[in-house]
Amino acid sequence: MTNPGSRQPAASAADALPPPEPISAVPAQPVEPQSPAEPQSAAEPQPRSAGPRSAGPQSPADGPGPAAEAGAERAEPAALSARGTVPPGESTASAAALTRGRRAGLLLTLILGGLTALPPLSIDMYLPALPEVSGALHVPAASAQLTLTACLIGLAVGQLVAGPMSDRFGRRRPLLIGMTGYVLAGVACALAPTAATLTGFRLVQGLTGAAGVVIARAVVRDMYDGLAMARFFSTLMLISGVAPILAPVLGGQVLRFTDWRGVFVILSAIGLLLVLVVLRKLPETLPAAQRHKGGLGEALRSMRGLLADRVFTGYLLTAGLAFAALFSYVSASPFVMQEIYGASPQTFSLLFMINSIGIVAFGQLNGKVLVGRVPLDRVLAFGLCMVGAATVALLVMTTGVFGKVGLAPLATGLCVLMSGMGLIMPNANSQALMRTPHAAGSASALLGTSQFLVGAIASPLVGVAGEHTAVPMALVQFSAVLLAALAFVGLCRPWRARD
Repeated sequence: MTNPGSRQPAASAADALPPPEPISAVPAQPVEPQSPAEPQSAAEPQPRSAGPRSAGPQSPADGPGPAAEAGAERAEPAALSARGTVPPGESTASAAALTRGRRAGLLLTLILGGLTALPPLSIDMYLPALPEVSGALHVPAASAQLTLTACLIGLAVGQLVAGPMSDRFGRRRPLLIGMTGYVLAGVACALAPTAATLTGFRLVQGLTGAAGVVIARAVVRDMYDGLAMARFFSTLMLISGVAPILAPVLGGQVLRFTDWRGVFVILSAIGLLLVLVVLRKLPETLPAAQRHKGGLGEALRSMRGLLADRVFTGYLLTAGLAFAALFSYVSASPFVMQEIYGASPQTFSLLFMINSIGIVAFGQLNGKVLVGRVPLDRVLAFGLCMVGAATVALLVMTTGVFGKVGLAPLATGLCVLMSGMGLIMPNANSQALMRTPHAAGSASALLGTSQFLVGAIASPLVGVAGEHTAVPMALVQFSAVLLAALAFVGLCRPWRARD
Protein backbone atom coordinates (compact mmCIF):
# COMPACT_ATOMS: atom_id res chain seq x y z
CA MET A 1 0.00 0.00 0.00
CA THR A 2 2.30 2.69 -1.16
CA ASN A 3 1.94 5.85 -3.17
CA PRO A 4 4.93 6.40 -5.44
CA GLY A 5 4.35 10.16 -5.66
CA SER A 6 7.09 12.26 -4.18
CA ARG A 7 6.33 14.25 -1.07
CA GLN A 8 7.37 17.91 -1.10
CA PRO A 9 6.71 20.49 1.63
CA ALA A 10 3.80 22.85 1.00
CA ALA A 11 4.90 26.28 -0.15
CA SER A 12 2.26 27.98 1.95
CA ALA A 13 3.51 26.30 5.10
CA ALA A 14 7.10 27.34 4.65
CA ASP A 15 6.59 30.91 5.77
CA ALA A 16 4.85 30.08 9.00
CA LEU A 17 6.24 26.78 10.22
CA PRO A 18 9.50 24.89 9.82
CA PRO A 19 8.89 22.03 7.35
CA PRO A 20 9.19 18.47 8.60
CA GLU A 21 12.28 16.50 7.74
CA PRO A 22 11.76 14.53 4.51
CA ILE A 23 11.56 10.82 5.01
CA SER A 24 13.89 8.60 3.05
CA ALA A 25 12.48 5.91 0.81
CA VAL A 26 14.37 3.31 2.81
CA PRO A 27 14.06 2.71 6.56
CA ALA A 28 15.98 5.28 8.52
CA GLN A 29 19.22 4.18 10.17
CA PRO A 30 20.61 5.64 13.37
CA VAL A 31 22.56 8.78 12.57
CA GLU A 32 26.25 8.64 13.41
CA PRO A 33 27.29 11.79 15.28
CA GLN A 34 29.74 13.89 13.30
CA SER A 35 33.18 14.12 14.79
CA PRO A 36 34.28 17.66 15.73
CA ALA A 37 37.63 16.89 14.14
CA GLU A 38 36.01 16.62 10.71
CA PRO A 39 34.32 19.97 9.98
CA GLN A 40 32.42 20.39 6.75
CA SER A 41 33.92 22.52 4.10
CA ALA A 42 32.27 25.92 3.73
CA ALA A 43 32.46 25.51 -0.03
CA GLU A 44 30.60 22.19 0.08
CA PRO A 45 27.71 22.51 2.57
CA GLN A 46 25.54 19.48 3.22
CA PRO A 47 21.94 20.37 2.27
CA ARG A 48 18.85 18.80 3.78
CA SER A 49 17.82 15.71 1.89
CA ALA A 50 15.43 16.50 -0.92
CA GLY A 51 14.56 12.90 -1.69
CA PRO A 52 10.95 11.81 -1.94
CA ARG A 53 9.09 10.91 1.17
CA SER A 54 8.18 7.26 1.28
CA ALA A 55 4.54 6.41 1.17
CA GLY A 56 5.24 3.03 2.70
CA PRO A 57 5.08 2.16 6.38
CA GLN A 58 7.73 3.54 8.62
CA SER A 59 9.06 1.84 11.71
CA PRO A 60 9.21 4.30 14.60
CA ALA A 61 11.93 2.34 16.27
CA ASP A 62 14.34 2.86 13.39
CA GLY A 63 16.67 5.66 14.24
CA PRO A 64 15.99 9.15 15.54
CA GLY A 65 12.93 11.07 14.40
CA PRO A 66 12.82 14.37 12.48
CA ALA A 67 12.84 16.37 15.68
CA ALA A 68 16.21 14.93 16.72
CA GLU A 69 17.67 15.45 13.26
CA ALA A 70 16.34 19.00 13.13
CA GLY A 71 17.92 19.68 16.51
CA ALA A 72 21.27 18.49 15.20
CA GLU A 73 20.91 20.78 12.17
CA ARG A 74 20.14 23.77 14.38
CA ALA A 75 23.17 23.09 16.57
CA GLU A 76 25.52 22.70 13.60
CA PRO A 77 25.85 26.41 12.57
CA ALA A 78 26.81 27.41 16.10
CA ALA A 79 29.44 24.66 16.28
CA LEU A 80 30.88 25.63 12.89
CA SER A 81 30.95 29.28 13.94
CA ALA A 82 32.91 28.37 17.05
CA ARG A 83 35.49 26.67 14.84
CA GLY A 84 35.67 29.70 12.56
CA THR A 85 34.03 27.99 9.60
CA VAL A 86 30.81 30.07 9.68
CA PRO A 87 30.76 33.83 10.35
CA PRO A 88 29.37 34.76 13.80
CA GLY A 89 26.48 36.65 12.18
CA GLU A 90 25.17 33.42 10.65
CA SER A 91 25.10 31.77 14.07
CA THR A 92 23.06 34.70 15.46
CA ALA A 93 20.64 34.42 12.55
CA SER A 94 20.31 30.69 13.19
CA ALA A 95 19.47 31.33 16.86
CA ALA A 96 16.83 33.87 15.84
CA ALA A 97 15.35 31.40 13.36
CA LEU A 98 15.27 28.75 16.10
CA THR A 99 13.36 31.12 18.41
CA ARG A 100 10.83 31.87 15.67
CA GLY A 101 10.48 28.15 14.99
CA ARG A 102 9.76 27.44 18.66
CA ARG A 103 7.10 30.14 18.77
CA ALA A 104 5.52 28.79 15.59
CA GLY A 105 5.61 25.28 17.07
CA LEU A 106 3.88 26.48 20.25
CA LEU A 107 1.21 28.23 18.20
CA LEU A 108 0.67 25.09 16.13
CA THR A 109 0.31 23.05 19.32
CA LEU A 110 -2.29 25.45 20.72
CA ILE A 111 -4.29 25.53 17.47
CA LEU A 112 -4.37 21.76 17.01
CA GLY A 113 -4.94 21.25 20.73
CA GLY A 114 -7.94 23.56 20.59
CA LEU A 115 -9.36 21.63 17.65
CA THR A 116 -8.93 18.26 19.38
CA ALA A 117 -10.53 19.66 22.55
CA LEU A 118 -13.80 20.45 20.74
CA PRO A 119 -15.45 17.02 21.33
CA PRO A 120 -14.99 17.03 25.14
CA LEU A 121 -15.99 20.69 25.28
CA SER A 122 -19.11 20.07 23.20
CA ILE A 123 -20.14 17.14 25.41
CA ASP A 124 -18.87 17.79 28.94
CA MET A 125 -19.54 21.53 29.08
CA TYR A 126 -23.19 20.78 28.31
CA LEU A 127 -23.62 18.11 31.02
CA PRO A 128 -24.48 20.46 33.94
CA ALA A 129 -27.25 22.00 31.80
CA LEU A 130 -29.11 18.73 31.06
CA PRO A 131 -31.61 18.98 33.96
CA GLU A 132 -32.37 22.57 33.01
CA VAL A 133 -32.87 21.61 29.36
CA SER A 134 -35.34 18.94 30.41
CA GLY A 135 -37.33 21.40 32.51
CA ALA A 136 -37.20 24.35 30.13
CA LEU A 137 -38.31 22.34 27.09
CA HIS A 138 -40.83 20.24 29.09
CA VAL A 139 -39.42 16.86 28.09
CA PRO A 140 -38.33 13.81 30.15
CA ALA A 141 -34.69 13.26 31.00
CA ALA A 142 -34.38 10.56 28.32
CA SER A 143 -35.27 13.10 25.61
CA ALA A 144 -32.67 15.51 26.94
CA GLN A 145 -30.10 12.68 26.86
CA LEU A 146 -30.81 12.23 23.15
CA THR A 147 -29.19 15.60 22.49
CA LEU A 148 -25.91 14.10 23.77
CA THR A 149 -26.34 10.95 21.70
CA ALA A 150 -26.98 13.04 18.57
CA CYS A 151 -23.76 14.98 19.11
CA LEU A 152 -21.76 11.76 19.57
CA ILE A 153 -23.20 10.25 16.39
CA GLY A 154 -22.36 13.44 14.51
CA LEU A 155 -18.79 13.42 15.79
CA ALA A 156 -18.36 9.81 14.64
CA VAL A 157 -19.95 10.10 11.19
CA GLY A 158 -18.57 13.57 10.45
CA GLN A 159 -15.00 12.31 10.60
CA LEU A 160 -15.72 9.86 7.78
CA VAL A 161 -16.69 12.83 5.61
CA ALA A 162 -14.15 15.47 6.66
CA GLY A 163 -11.11 13.17 6.59
CA PRO A 164 -11.34 12.11 2.91
CA MET A 165 -12.36 15.67 1.94
CA SER A 166 -9.11 16.96 3.45
CA ASP A 167 -7.16 14.43 1.37
CA ARG A 168 -8.82 15.77 -1.78
CA PHE A 169 -9.09 19.53 -1.18
CA GLY A 170 -6.26 20.12 1.31
CA ARG A 171 -6.52 20.64 5.05
CA ARG A 172 -7.51 24.30 5.36
CA ARG A 173 -10.64 24.48 3.20
CA PRO A 174 -12.60 21.57 4.75
CA LEU A 175 -11.43 22.66 8.22
CA LEU A 176 -12.67 26.23 7.77
CA ILE A 177 -15.98 25.04 6.29
CA GLY A 178 -16.51 22.56 9.12
CA MET A 179 -15.63 25.03 11.88
CA THR A 180 -17.87 27.72 10.37
CA GLY A 181 -20.71 25.18 10.34
CA TYR A 182 -19.95 24.38 13.99
CA VAL A 183 -20.32 28.05 14.93
CA LEU A 184 -23.64 28.38 13.08
CA ALA A 185 -24.96 25.12 14.55
CA GLY A 186 -24.11 26.33 18.04
CA VAL A 187 -26.09 29.53 17.48
CA ALA A 188 -29.00 27.45 16.17
CA CYS A 189 -28.86 25.25 19.29
CA ALA A 190 -29.04 28.35 21.48
CA LEU A 191 -32.20 29.44 19.64
CA ALA A 192 -33.86 25.98 19.45
CA PRO A 193 -37.54 26.20 20.55
CA THR A 194 -38.11 22.44 21.08
CA ALA A 195 -36.18 19.36 22.17
CA ALA A 196 -36.53 17.79 18.72
CA THR A 197 -35.07 20.90 17.08
CA LEU A 198 -32.25 20.99 19.59
CA THR A 199 -31.47 17.32 18.92
CA GLY A 200 -31.29 17.97 15.18
CA PHE A 201 -28.96 20.94 15.57
CA ARG A 202 -26.77 18.99 18.01
CA LEU A 203 -26.37 16.34 15.31
CA VAL A 204 -25.26 19.06 12.88
CA GLN A 205 -22.92 20.50 15.52
CA GLY A 206 -21.26 17.09 15.91
CA LEU A 207 -21.02 16.53 12.16
CA THR A 208 -19.31 19.87 11.55
CA GLY A 209 -17.18 19.88 14.70
CA ALA A 210 -15.73 16.51 13.70
CA ALA A 211 -13.69 18.32 11.04
CA GLY A 212 -11.56 19.88 13.76
CA VAL A 213 -10.39 16.71 15.46
CA VAL A 214 -9.94 14.59 12.32
CA ILE A 215 -8.05 17.22 10.32
CA ALA A 216 -5.88 18.11 13.32
CA ARG A 217 -4.55 14.53 13.34
CA ALA A 218 -3.99 14.68 9.58
CA VAL A 219 -2.01 17.93 9.93
CA VAL A 220 0.23 16.26 12.52
CA ARG A 221 0.81 13.39 10.07
CA ASP A 222 1.68 15.86 7.31
CA MET A 223 4.31 17.61 9.39
CA TYR A 224 5.84 14.89 11.57
CA ASP A 225 6.93 11.29 11.36
CA GLY A 226 8.31 8.63 13.63
CA LEU A 227 9.24 9.63 17.15
CA ALA A 228 8.48 13.31 16.55
CA MET A 229 4.86 12.45 15.75
CA ALA A 230 4.48 10.35 18.90
CA ARG A 231 5.87 13.23 20.98
CA PHE A 232 3.47 15.68 19.38
CA PHE A 233 0.45 13.45 20.02
CA SER A 234 1.49 13.19 23.66
CA THR A 235 1.60 16.99 23.82
CA LEU A 236 -1.88 17.22 22.29
CA MET A 237 -3.10 14.83 24.98
CA LEU A 238 -2.08 17.45 27.56
CA ILE A 239 -4.62 19.87 26.08
CA SER A 240 -7.36 17.39 25.21
CA GLY A 241 -6.95 15.79 28.66
CA VAL A 242 -7.40 19.10 30.47
CA ALA A 243 -10.59 19.88 28.52
CA PRO A 244 -12.76 17.26 30.31
CA ILE A 245 -11.54 18.63 33.65
CA LEU A 246 -12.42 22.23 32.92
CA ALA A 247 -15.49 21.78 30.70
CA PRO A 248 -18.04 20.80 33.41
CA VAL A 249 -16.70 23.50 35.72
CA LEU A 250 -16.94 26.11 32.98
CA GLY A 251 -20.45 24.92 32.11
CA GLY A 252 -21.51 25.21 35.74
CA GLN A 253 -20.12 28.73 35.99
CA VAL A 254 -21.92 29.76 32.80
CA LEU A 255 -25.21 28.54 34.33
CA ARG A 256 -24.69 30.87 37.27
CA PHE A 257 -25.10 33.87 34.99
CA THR A 258 -27.38 32.60 32.24
CA ASP A 259 -29.50 29.60 31.24
CA TRP A 260 -28.61 26.53 29.18
CA ARG A 261 -28.70 28.53 25.96
CA GLY A 262 -25.68 30.48 27.16
CA VAL A 263 -23.59 27.27 27.05
CA PHE A 264 -24.10 27.09 23.28
CA VAL A 265 -23.26 30.75 22.89
CA ILE A 266 -19.93 30.11 24.63
CA LEU A 267 -19.28 27.06 22.43
CA SER A 268 -19.99 29.14 19.31
CA ALA A 269 -17.62 31.84 20.56
CA ILE A 270 -14.87 29.23 21.05
CA GLY A 271 -15.52 27.91 17.55
CA LEU A 272 -15.40 31.41 16.06
CA LEU A 273 -12.06 32.07 17.78
CA LEU A 274 -10.66 28.86 16.29
CA VAL A 275 -11.94 29.84 12.83
CA LEU A 276 -10.12 33.17 13.01
CA VAL A 277 -6.89 31.63 14.28
CA VAL A 278 -6.93 28.89 11.63
CA LEU A 279 -7.66 31.46 8.93
CA ARG A 280 -4.71 33.65 9.91
CA LYS A 281 -2.12 31.31 11.39
CA LEU A 282 -2.52 27.72 10.21
CA PRO A 283 -0.90 27.12 6.82
CA GLU A 284 -1.83 24.48 4.29
CA THR A 285 0.21 21.34 5.03
CA LEU A 286 -0.88 19.10 2.14
CA PRO A 287 0.64 20.13 -1.22
CA ALA A 288 -1.65 20.09 -4.25
CA ALA A 289 0.51 17.42 -5.93
CA GLN A 290 -0.24 14.97 -3.14
CA ARG A 291 -4.02 15.41 -2.99
CA HIS A 292 -6.40 12.73 -4.14
CA LYS A 293 -8.30 13.68 -7.29
CA GLY A 294 -11.18 11.21 -7.08
CA GLY A 295 -14.58 11.65 -5.47
CA LEU A 296 -16.55 9.45 -3.10
CA GLY A 297 -15.51 6.28 -4.90
CA GLU A 298 -11.83 7.13 -4.52
CA ALA A 299 -12.35 7.87 -0.81
CA LEU A 300 -14.09 4.53 -0.25
CA ARG A 301 -11.36 2.68 -2.13
CA SER A 302 -8.75 4.45 -0.03
CA MET A 303 -10.47 3.42 3.20
CA ARG A 304 -10.90 -0.14 1.97
CA GLY A 305 -7.21 -0.25 1.16
CA LEU A 306 -6.33 1.06 4.63
CA LEU A 307 -8.47 -1.58 6.32
CA ALA A 308 -6.79 -4.26 4.17
CA ASP A 309 -3.50 -3.34 5.86
CA ARG A 310 -3.35 -5.85 8.70
CA VAL A 311 -1.01 -3.76 10.86
CA PHE A 312 -3.02 -0.54 10.44
CA THR A 313 -6.23 -2.37 11.33
CA GLY A 314 -4.53 -3.83 14.39
CA TYR A 315 -3.58 -0.42 15.73
CA LEU A 316 -7.03 0.93 14.84
CA LEU A 317 -8.73 -1.84 16.85
CA THR A 318 -6.27 -1.46 19.71
CA ALA A 319 -7.00 2.25 20.03
CA GLY A 320 -10.76 1.86 19.51
CA LEU A 321 -11.20 -0.92 22.07
CA ALA A 322 -9.02 0.89 24.61
CA PHE A 323 -11.21 3.95 24.09
CA ALA A 324 -14.25 1.76 24.82
CA ALA A 325 -12.80 0.98 28.25
CA LEU A 326 -12.21 4.70 28.81
CA PHE A 327 -15.70 5.68 27.67
CA SER A 328 -17.34 3.05 29.86
CA TYR A 329 -15.62 4.73 32.80
CA VAL A 330 -16.93 8.15 31.75
CA SER A 331 -20.47 6.79 31.35
CA ALA A 332 -20.67 4.67 34.49
CA SER A 333 -18.44 6.37 37.06
CA PRO A 334 -20.94 9.08 38.18
CA PHE A 335 -23.52 6.43 39.05
CA VAL A 336 -21.07 3.84 40.41
CA MET A 337 -19.15 6.19 42.67
CA GLN A 338 -22.08 8.25 43.94
CA GLU A 339 -25.01 5.82 44.07
CA ILE A 340 -23.23 2.55 44.89
CA TYR A 341 -20.11 3.66 46.79
CA GLY A 342 -21.61 6.75 48.42
CA ALA A 343 -19.29 9.48 47.12
CA SER A 344 -20.59 13.03 47.32
CA PRO A 345 -20.75 15.12 44.14
CA GLN A 346 -17.73 17.07 45.36
CA THR A 347 -15.76 13.88 46.03
CA PHE A 348 -16.71 12.51 42.62
CA SER A 349 -15.56 15.73 40.94
CA LEU A 350 -12.24 15.52 42.79
CA LEU A 351 -11.70 11.87 41.77
CA PHE A 352 -12.65 12.65 38.17
CA MET A 353 -10.09 15.45 38.16
CA ILE A 354 -7.37 13.20 39.63
CA ASN A 355 -8.01 10.56 36.96
CA SER A 356 -7.86 13.17 34.20
CA ILE A 357 -4.57 14.43 35.62
CA GLY A 358 -3.32 10.82 35.56
CA ILE A 359 -3.93 10.39 31.84
CA VAL A 360 -2.31 13.77 31.14
CA ALA A 361 0.72 12.99 33.33
CA PHE A 362 1.37 9.62 31.71
CA GLY A 363 0.88 11.15 28.29
CA GLN A 364 3.61 13.64 29.10
CA LEU A 365 5.82 10.88 30.52
CA ASN A 366 5.39 9.12 27.20
CA GLY A 367 6.25 12.16 25.09
CA LYS A 368 9.02 13.70 27.19
CA VAL A 369 10.81 10.65 28.59
CA LEU A 370 9.93 7.35 26.90
CA VAL A 371 9.66 8.29 23.22
CA GLY A 372 13.13 8.01 21.66
CA ARG A 373 14.41 5.84 24.47
CA VAL A 374 11.95 2.94 24.38
CA PRO A 375 10.35 1.53 21.19
CA LEU A 376 6.77 2.72 20.77
CA ASP A 377 5.38 -0.82 20.57
CA ARG A 378 7.03 -1.69 23.88
CA VAL A 379 5.49 1.35 25.58
CA LEU A 380 2.12 0.49 24.05
CA ALA A 381 2.41 -3.10 25.31
CA PHE A 382 3.26 -1.86 28.80
CA GLY A 383 0.24 0.46 28.74
CA LEU A 384 -2.02 -2.46 27.77
CA CYS A 385 -0.58 -4.57 30.60
CA MET A 386 -1.06 -1.71 33.05
CA VAL A 387 -4.68 -1.13 32.04
CA GLY A 388 -5.32 -4.88 31.89
CA ALA A 389 -4.11 -5.34 35.47
CA ALA A 390 -6.38 -2.49 36.57
CA THR A 391 -9.43 -4.06 34.90
CA VAL A 392 -8.73 -7.43 36.54
CA ALA A 393 -8.49 -5.71 39.94
CA LEU A 394 -11.73 -3.79 39.30
CA LEU A 395 -13.54 -6.98 38.27
CA VAL A 396 -12.34 -8.77 41.42
CA MET A 397 -13.38 -5.86 43.63
CA THR A 398 -16.82 -5.34 42.11
CA THR A 399 -17.71 -9.06 42.15
CA GLY A 400 -16.77 -9.28 45.85
CA VAL A 401 -14.38 -12.21 45.49
CA PHE A 402 -12.45 -11.05 48.57
CA GLY A 403 -15.37 -9.33 50.26
CA LYS A 404 -16.86 -5.88 49.92
CA VAL A 405 -14.40 -3.06 49.25
CA GLY A 406 -14.78 0.65 49.78
CA LEU A 407 -14.48 3.65 47.52
CA ALA A 408 -10.71 4.13 47.92
CA PRO A 409 -9.60 0.81 46.34
CA LEU A 410 -12.10 1.22 43.50
CA ALA A 411 -10.96 4.78 42.83
CA THR A 412 -7.33 3.60 42.82
CA GLY A 413 -8.08 0.96 40.21
CA LEU A 414 -9.89 3.48 38.00
CA CYS A 415 -6.99 5.92 38.34
CA VAL A 416 -4.50 3.26 37.17
CA LEU A 417 -6.79 2.41 34.26
CA MET A 418 -7.10 6.04 33.16
CA SER A 419 -3.39 6.74 33.58
CA GLY A 420 -2.47 3.80 31.36
CA MET A 421 -4.52 5.35 28.55
CA GLY A 422 -1.84 8.04 28.36
CA LEU A 423 0.56 5.36 27.12
CA ILE A 424 -1.87 3.58 24.78
CA MET A 425 -3.74 6.25 22.83
CA PRO A 426 -0.90 8.48 21.50
CA ASN A 427 1.30 5.52 20.53
CA ALA A 428 -1.48 3.49 18.87
CA ASN A 429 -2.58 6.54 16.85
CA SER A 430 1.02 7.36 15.88
CA GLN A 431 1.78 3.82 14.77
CA ALA A 432 -1.40 3.66 12.69
CA LEU A 433 -0.80 7.01 10.98
CA MET A 434 2.83 6.15 10.21
CA ARG A 435 1.50 3.40 7.96
CA THR A 436 -0.50 5.88 5.85
CA PRO A 437 1.43 8.98 4.73
CA HIS A 438 -0.45 8.93 1.41
CA ALA A 439 -3.96 9.03 2.97
CA ALA A 440 -3.60 10.70 6.36
CA GLY A 441 -7.07 12.26 6.27
CA SER A 442 -8.86 8.98 5.56
CA ALA A 443 -6.74 7.15 8.13
CA SER A 444 -7.48 9.81 10.75
CA ALA A 445 -11.19 9.53 9.93
CA LEU A 446 -11.18 5.77 10.43
CA LEU A 447 -9.31 6.10 13.73
CA GLY A 448 -11.66 8.75 15.12
CA THR A 449 -14.87 7.13 13.90
CA SER A 450 -13.94 3.70 15.24
CA GLN A 451 -13.18 5.13 18.67
CA PHE A 452 -16.44 7.06 18.95
CA LEU A 453 -18.56 4.20 17.57
CA VAL A 454 -17.00 1.53 19.80
CA GLY A 455 -17.30 3.90 22.76
CA ALA A 456 -20.96 4.54 21.95
CA ILE A 457 -21.60 0.77 21.84
CA ALA A 458 -19.85 0.18 25.17
CA SER A 459 -21.62 3.05 26.94
CA PRO A 460 -25.11 1.51 27.34
CA LEU A 461 -23.68 -1.92 28.26
CA VAL A 462 -22.44 -0.65 31.64
CA GLY A 463 -26.03 -0.37 32.90
CA VAL A 464 -27.51 -3.64 31.66
CA ALA A 465 -27.60 -5.26 35.14
CA GLY A 466 -29.50 -2.46 36.85
CA GLU A 467 -28.62 0.20 39.38
CA HIS A 468 -27.19 -1.84 42.25
CA THR A 469 -23.96 -3.28 40.87
CA ALA A 470 -20.73 -2.04 39.26
CA VAL A 471 -19.91 -5.45 37.75
CA PRO A 472 -21.08 -4.50 34.21
CA MET A 473 -18.69 -1.53 34.13
CA ALA A 474 -15.73 -3.67 35.20
CA LEU A 475 -16.73 -6.50 32.84
CA VAL A 476 -17.00 -4.15 29.84
CA GLN A 477 -13.62 -2.63 30.67
CA PHE A 478 -11.95 -6.03 31.10
CA SER A 479 -13.44 -7.38 27.84
CA ALA A 480 -12.48 -4.27 25.85
CA VAL A 481 -8.88 -4.27 27.06
CA LEU A 482 -8.56 -8.03 26.48
CA LEU A 483 -9.77 -7.61 22.89
CA ALA A 484 -7.42 -4.64 22.42
CA ALA A 485 -4.47 -6.76 23.56
CA LEU A 486 -5.49 -9.60 21.24
CA ALA A 487 -5.73 -7.18 18.29
CA PHE A 488 -2.30 -5.76 19.11
CA VAL A 489 -0.63 -9.17 19.38
CA GLY A 490 -2.55 -10.93 16.61
CA LEU A 491 -2.60 -8.18 13.96
CA CYS A 492 0.26 -5.79 14.74
CA ARG A 493 2.71 -8.57 15.68
CA PRO A 494 5.25 -6.12 17.10
CA TRP A 495 8.03 -8.70 17.37
CA ARG A 496 8.22 -9.04 13.58
CA ALA A 497 9.97 -6.76 11.12
CA ARG A 498 7.50 -4.55 9.22
CA ASP A 499 7.18 -4.29 5.44
